[in-house]
Amino acid sequence: MKIAVYCGSACGTEPEYMAVARELGDWIGRNGHALVYGGSNTGLMGAVADAVLAHGGKVIGVLPDVPLIHERRHPGLSEYHLMDTMSARKDKMIELSDAYIALPGGFGTLDEISDVLCLNRLQLIRRPAVLVNTRGFYEPVRQLILNMIDSGFVGGEEMDMLRITDDVEEIAEFVEGFF
Repeated sequence: MKIAVYCGSACGTEPEYMAVARELGDWIGRNGHALVYGGSNTGLMGAVADAVLAHGGKVIGVLPDVPLIHERRHPGLSEYHLMDTMSARKDKMIELSDAYIALPGGFGTLDEISDVLCLNRLQLIRRPAVLVNTRGFYEPVRQLILNMIDSGFVGGEEMDMLRITDDVEEIAEFVEGFF
């Protein structure tokens, strides 16, 4: 299975963010899954890729043609795709992947996982999505989604395609059990 992991190219303020990135990468690599991600060697991106590679796993980087990002390309990538724009990068990551996981991150992470949630809502894809809720990072998003449901803008069935958890074992069960 190819698993897209969206996350920050920074480490964040809490050591748990890096720890869960490594734990997720360990699970991906140990179980023979491939990582599809933004291709960076820094922050949470670098940590998850390093963990997958440590288990002999495949790491696929999808990078936009942006000098700041391209110069941080991970040297251990099994393969990489250089895309013209950030939008093309998002599309390629979605196309390549069977499941989508968002670790803590910034605007790019939120943008990328939002696209996946929207595509699932429109039934253009039917694939599992996970928000890794380390230290309650995604609690405001959970509350926003519940508000969208309560306000009649989103149906509750979308939650069947989404898990919000901080437990990598639960993530594994959800993602692997989906197929």
